[in-house]
Formats: sequence, C-alpha cells, structure tokens
Amino acid sequence: MATGTNSGSTKPCWPSHHIIASTYDNVCVLVNYQRLHHSQDNIHKAFKQETNETDETNNSVLADTSANTTNNTLPQLLNTKDNRQRKRTMRPVSAYEPNDHKNKELMNDIINSCKLKNGFGPSVSASNTSPTKRPLSPDHPNPALPITESPSPAMNRMGWALRTLLVADNSSCLKDRKVSGKLIRKCAPGTEFVDWLVNLSPIVHTRAQAAGMWQALLEEGILSHVNKEQPFKDKCFLYRFRVDEDGTAGAPSSEDINAANEHIRDSLSALFQRGPDATLRMILRKPSHERTTEELELVFEELLHIAALSHLSTSIKRELSSIIVFESHAQAGTILFSQGDEGRSWYIILKGSVDVVIHGKGTVATLKSGDDFGKLALINDAPRAATIVLKENNCHLLRVDKEHFNRILRDVEANTLRLQEHGKDVLVLERVAKQRGQHSAFKYTVMSGTPAKMLEHLLETRLGNQVGGVDPFLDDFLLTHIVFMPVVQLVDELANYFHCDVSDGSQTPDEREYIMNFKKRVIQFMQKWVMAVRHAAFDEPSVCDFIEDLAAEVEADPELHEETSIIHNILTQMSRYQDDRNQNTGQKWKLPPNGQPICLFSGNMTPSKTVIRPDDDIIFRVYCADHTYCTLRFPLHTTAEIIKACAADKLQLNRGPEDLCLVEIKSNGERSVFKDNDVSIPTGLSLNGRLFVSTKDHLDALTPLPEQEGATEAPEVDVEIFSTKELAYYITIFDWDLFWAVHEYELLYHTFGRHHFGKITANLDVFLRRFNELQYWIVTEIVVTPSISKRVALLRKFIKLAAYCKEYQNLNAFFAVVMGLSNMAVSRLQQTWDKIPSKFRKLYQEFEALIDPSRNHRAYRVFVGKLQPPLIPFMPLLLKDMTFAHEGNKTSLDGLVNFEKMHMMAQTMRTLRFCRSRSLGLEPPSPKSEADVRPYISCLRVIDNQRVLTAMSQKIEPTRKL
Repeated sequence: MATGTNSGSTKPCWPSHHIIASTYDNVCVLVNYQRLHHSQDNIHKAFKQETNETDETNNSVLADTSANTTNNTLPQLLNTKDNRQRKRTMRPVSAYEPNDHKNKELMNDIINSCKLKNGFGPSVSASNTSPTKRPLSPDHPNPALPITESPSPAMNRMGWALRTLLVADNSSCLKDRKVSGKLIRKCAPGTEFVDWLVNLSPIVHTRAQAAGMWQALLEEGILSHVNKEQPFKDKCFLYRFRVDEDGTAGAPSSEDINAANEHIRDSLSALFQRGPDATLRMILRKPSHERTTEELELVFEELLHIAALSHLSTSIKRELSSIIVFESHAQAGTILFSQGDEGRSWYIILKGSVDVVIHGKGTVATLKSGDDFGKLALINDAPRAATIVLKENNCHLLRVDKEHFNRILRDVEANTLRLQEHGKDVLVLERVAKQRGQHSAFKYTVMSGTPAKMLEHLLETRLGNQVGGVDPFLDDFLLTHIVFMPVVQLVDELANYFHCDVSDGSQTPDEREYIMNFKKRVIQFMQKWVMAVRHAAFDEPSVCDFIEDLAAEVEADPELHEETSIIHNILTQMSRYQDDRNQNTGQKWKLPPNGQPICLFSGNMTPSKTVIRPDDDIIFRVYCADHTYCTLRFPLHTTAEIIKACAADKLQLNRGPEDLCLVEIKSNGERSVFKDNDVSIPTGLSLNGRLFVSTKDHLDALTPLPEQEGATEAPEVDVEIFSTKELAYYITIFDWDLFWAVHEYELLYHTFGRHHFGKITANLDVFLRRFNELQYWIVTEIVVTPSISKRVALLRKFIKLAAYCKEYQNLNAFFAVVMGLSNMAVSRLQQTWDKIPSKFRKLYQEFEALIDPSRNHRAYRVFVGKLQPPLIPFMPLLLKDMTFAHEGNKTSLDGLVNFEKMHMMAQTMRTLRFCRSRSLGLEPPSPKSEADVRPYISCLRVIDNQRVLTAMSQKIEPTRKL
C-alpha cells in the first residue's frame, strides 16, 4: 500500500541561520546559533535566566515542571546523537551581539507565544495576537474546542455537580492561580483533575478513564483549556470550568453540595460511559503525526465496524486510521457543500442525517447514520453532483480528504498484484502497509484467489526452513478452508503435490531438490493442520488415510529422514484420539422432558470435559398438536427430515413428508421451523422449548405445553445456604468444561448454517444455553421471592456473584448475571433497589458500564484485551463478530474466494484458542461444599417467559399509581 510522507518525520530545510528546537514543558524554544564556541554550562545558565524572567510568579504549577525541564530537557537535547556536532558551535541566548537584537526579540516573542498556548503566559486580546500564533486551518478540526454550540442539559448538570464538589473541597485542586502576572480564577492542572476524579468514585479505575470523562465535558464546552489550545490531557496544562471563565458562578450552598453528591452518585456512570467515545473523537481530531500507535489501533478497531468501510481490506482500514478525521456540525440547515463545488472530501455519517438536494429536483434522498457520500466527485475528479444539507442538529461525520483518498483508495490497484492463468485471475495479492513498530517478513498478503492457487502459494511462501516472521495467512487458511475447500479436496491437492515426481523418474538435481522441498512442505503443512484444528482433522477418514500413506513413504525415503519425527508425532496424536473415541463409542445423551439441561444418559449432570460427537445418540421427545408425544433416539447428526418422518409415523399422522414440518414451540408461543437438512436439532432448543411435528397447514394451532410457562425442574435448595464465592467457583469450573468442548469450527457451522456442512454444533448449543440459563436463573430467583428483605439479600448476593465471576475471568457468566439483574422484571423493583447499600449500587453501575453495548461493546473489548488466559469470553459477542464478518462481506468476489473475509473470521476463532491456551487452575474456596453445590449449579430453576416474569414482578411489587 502506498503511503504518503509523514510531515512529522521529514527533516526541515533550515535557512542560513541555523535553528534547532528544544522543549520546555511543551514550550517550543527556538535557539539561534552561529559558528562560535561556547560551553554547555553557559548555554544552560542563559536558558535558566531567559525562562525565569517570565515565570517568576508561577509558584504552584511550574515548580516541578521547570525543575524537570531546565535541568534535563536542554542537556538531553544537546547530548543526543544528532546534536553532538551542533553543541560545539551553538551560541548561548545571553551571548547575542548587538546586531543580533532583532533575532533575540523574535525568539522572545516565540517563547511568550508558546507559553501562552500552554496556559502559562500573559493573555492577549484578539486584536493583538502574536504573529507566530497561527490558527488551525478550518479544514482541520481543533480537538481543544467543543463539538456543540451549547452543552446538553445532562452534561451541564454533571459539570455543575463536579464543580460544586471541587469548590466545596478545601483541599481540592481548583484554585486561583497567578500565572505570568495574570490571575486565572479557579483553574487546575489536568493531572490534579484526574487525581481528584479517580479518588471520587470506585467506578473510575484508571487515569485514562478519568481523562476520558473530563474530555467528554470539554467537548461539550463545560470545561476548557485556559487558552483553548489543548484537549484534555493528563498533564500540567491548566483547565477551568466555563462558568468560572464567564464569572457567573457563586459559592455553593450546603443544599447545592448535597444535591451534587446525590447527582454524582446516580449519574456518574453515564459520564463514565461517554468517556471512551469522547477520547476517540479527540483522537480523530488530532493531526495524523500526533496519533500514537495505541491511538491508531483504537481507531482501526472502530473502523472495522463501520458498514461503509466493510468492503475495504484490513490494510486499507489501517491506513485510514491515521488520516480519517472527525468533524461535527451543530446546526440543522448547514450546507456542507454545494452542487458544482470542487470535491474535497469523502464523508461517512456517524450521527444525524443529511438531505441530498439537486437543482431543479429538490431533495432526492435522505442519508442517515452509517451512510456515506461525496466519493463520486473524488473518483471522477468532477464537481459535486448535489448539495448536502444537514437535516439535524449536532451531526457527527467522519471525513477523508481528497489527498488521502487518492493515495489510499483510488490508487489501490497500484499496490495490487494479480496472478493470472489462462487469462483469468487466480490470485490477488496486496502490498502489506508498514505499521509503526511492526515488521512483516512478507511484502504481500493474500486478498482473494482460487482455493488451489492459494494452497500452492501457501506451500511455496509460508512453509519451509527459510520462512521467518509472523504471518496469519497459514493459520487463516487452516481455520477456514472448510468454507471454500472441503477436506476431501484439500487432501487430494496435498497428495498431488506430494506425489508430483511419480510421472517421470528422470529429474535433474535442481528438479529433485524442488520436489523434495515440496514433499517436506506437505509434511509440515500436515503438522500445522493438526496443531491448528486438533481432533477435527482426525474425524475425517480421508485425512487419516493420507497420514498413514505419508508415514509409509517417509519411512521408505532416506531423503525425508529429518521429517520422521514430525510424522511420528502426528501418528501418535491420531492414535491417542482414536483410542479415546473408541473408549467413548456408544455414548448416549438425553434431553430431559421438563426443561433441564442436556446430560449423559447415566444422569451425570457434570460434563467433565466430555465432548458431544456427531455419532453420539440422544434421547428426546417430539409432540404433536394435541400434546401427545413419542420418545425418539437418534444420532446427533440425524437430519430434521428423518426425525419428522419417524415422529409422524409413531404419532400416526397420516401425511406425506412434504406436508409435514418439524418446529420448536417456545414458552412464549413463538415458533421456529427447522429446515429438512438441519442437524443437531435437540441441542438447539431454547431453555423451555419443545419439539413438535405438525402439518404445514396446522402450524397456527400449535400451543405451548402448560408446564412450559412454569419453572424448569431443579433441586429444591435455597441459594442463600451457599457462600457466594463457592457458587462463583463451581459455576466457573462447570462453564469451563462446557467452553473447553466447543471447537472453533462450530463458530463457522453456526454462522454459515449447519446444513451447509452437515456438521453439528451441539457443544456450542449447550454453552449458549448455559448463558441463557444463568441469566434467567437470576431473574427467576428474585421474582419468586415475596419478602423484600430476602430480595435485597439476593440482589446483594448476585452483585457479589458477578464480582467473583469477573475475578475468576468467567466473563460469560459475568454478563449473564449482570444482564439478569438488568432484566425489566428485576430493574423495575424500585423499592428493593432503594434498600441496596450504596457500595453495591456503585459496584452494579460499574458492571453495567462494562457490559454497555455502545460503540460495539467498546468497554468490554478494552477490558478483555488486557486479560491473560485462561478466561471464558462472552460468547454471544464472538458470534456477533462472526455474523458481522459474514453478512458484511461476500464469500466470493469475481469467482475468487474473498480471503479477507476468511481472515476476519479466523481472528474471532483465534480468540477461543487464546482463551484456552492455559489450563484453568483456580484455588477452591473454603469451606468445601462440592457435593451440594455442583448438583445445584448444574441444574438451575429457570422461567424464561418474559411475560410471566414481568407479571410475577408486578405481583410482588405493584406499580405505584401517581
């Protein structure tokens, strides 16, 4: 991918007067020097004298800063490699000759201007601005300015509450400060703002979170840098509230302080949730060269989920992350550009809507969030074909300017390599864009291709002793090939490569070496394949036969002696898997009739890492319209067509298979019809769902069984007798066993549809069912408790349970518990929640912020990105990512496999591997009650009918009439 020159990294071309720059608390000091010899001590002395003249009054903020910078920054600059020659000829500031007085005056202007920029210099009127203080271009948004004309009422109230508590706190950072002779009312450095907020509330864990919350206030205009030149930074820049700048705020009364405390307690979580978005918008308003590697990664992750960019490759999105810009427009009716104007930018709508207006036709379309516009004029280098008028206040847009659009998007073909055979494309490669701090051993990455050509390219470039570096292409191929290259086809292709020397026994030494290298690469491929997908490879008879053939040929060929250990290791793993499979042959499962979880027919509810296999039998019931039923036993890979035919025969429904359908009736009466080629039917039922067979014209007559509206059967045990930590521990152990049994391939089967592969997703089904079971268990336990005091105790217990699940890194259970507490039937119990201690309410607010789905679950993704395995991830979000990649990208492009889509899916599948890369080793809590807790947590009492749950909630705590 072609990249433009970074303005931050180009060397400036200096004029005849040589100038270098050093930093003084981010104050740019330009030092003019000539070819005269002066000592470093004199320079240092002169530097101190120059800075002390303007900062003698600043005793509070600059005390630490000046000590750090005047003693360290300049000597560090002079001692750098680039300036070792310069320090011998640099001239001290205090040593200027008389004819240099103009240069000295210019330097003093620059110093004062730059200090003003950082809030430490004297203010100047708008009419007397220093010539060196240049405003930012209108085309480049200033991250220090608000994005709205006036703050929203909610944010205004939050700003008032925070300022009230700051002013009321005698030890707080908000003070009048005299800086360079000017008194600035009630201001404070960013570092002290952050310190105060971190100490204010337990929901704020990190300084970055606190800085984001202050930035959310700054972008609304409630807080600002004293000279409006900086966004909020956790540094020694001075900030103050707008009301202090206007002088409209008085001292808070005791009533104000009480009201502020109450508001903070109830609403700080809302500001906490806005922090990440505000930080992202701030980054998107920064110039490209100022964005750090971490910030670029944050922007890139956001771009992955923007529909207008879904067709672009990952490398292009990475380049866009460094140049894409955020801009906001406060007023509806604003004309963004007019028909006939020069095309300067491409826009994507993040928030709001715009009207597309054409001369003589009026408004021809309205574009909303997620739509883009303005691309056509850039591609064709033509005038704007329409006028864009903002339809709403506070529209938020992303913008890519023409220069970058041409470099990154219009010239994609210049960075694309196409390989053709017989006049048709068979492989499309794209140049790998260089990323800051990253190195790739490969210049090109695969974008699309035919399955056979991609395999050939993989064997030639990603395998062999000469290959170094990390590249996901091989792993992506191994994890996703079943989508575009079935196992039988893959094995045939590998066999052809391995036996490519059979046709002619006479080869030159070079040809022989080439053939032997290919044989070795095929063996290495098999090793990587087995490592990547484990037992799934051995489930295919063709793979097992090929491995045995390879082993025989390796043993017989002395030139393959080095590969003997590899093939023996593969044979050992295959033999071990086959022994384990033979030992569990005839394994039977049952789907209990009263809503209990699927379990082994022996009655053992504990999975103990037992994998459900396609040829395992399962026993289940099938009902008909009059609620009579039959009991069937079939392998899990049995299709719906066979099940409905057998059930209809046993229930004496005298209709042909084409007139029948197999359907799930849920507890709320919803119907879900199965396709004839669906497999793994019993494991896919909902918590209290039942399987029915019916004629197609009588589907509307099907009704749930009476017991479906009630609770599932479970042990009659009071949850209060167990310690919360024990519950969390055994829930995590139980969930880990279920999670361990889920294979990465099941995510593909679930996303594309099981019927496309003829494969089961039973282990994934059971794990997803567990999430719903935990969620509705929380709701059920609370709404069946009539005593308010017991409900309060249960709420406290479940909040603690969520905390322990989070501590054990069982995030799937953590989400289930918190979402159960957020269920409408629970959240409406205001009398119960009012009696919860504030400590628990704050903890619950923190948990709600963590599961907040805004910005594509940004809070959760940031949190889980910092964890180390083992952990149990939030599985529904992984499936959402798989679905997004699938539905937003075509599997085939111009007859070639869209491998960029395969890469996106493999990234999600690798998450499972990462989470399980270490074994779970939790310390059991004391006292041990395994015999009682395990049976309880493996079969929970659950009502999953929301209407019933809400009615029970209304009964225990009726809605108050106003």
